[in-house]
Amino acid sequence: MPDDQKAVLVRISGHVQGVSFRVWTQREARRLGLNGWVRNERDGSVNALISGPEEAVALMLEAFWKGPPGADVRSVVPEPADSAAAGFNITG
Repeated sequence: MPDDQKAVLVRISGHVQGVSFRVWTQREARRLGLNGWVRNERDGSVNALISGPEEAVALMLEAFWKGPPGADVRSVVPEPADSAAAGFNITG
């Protein structure tokens, strides 16, 4: 991965399911030119893999704290990851 690129696996917890969080994430990620995926987890959290320019990844991490209308984000926990394939998809 080029030096200016970053990839993180992010776990977002709180009231983040049933509020279109995945669709919102996909829209925001595409707007920022990020690659990756987003999915709901059985425990009520949302996981997302985001990769792209370091600045865009940082902006997305900040945006996760707000989320879409109706979301109540309690935690955003990123950890380093491998880069994602091109595009941004909802996987589950």
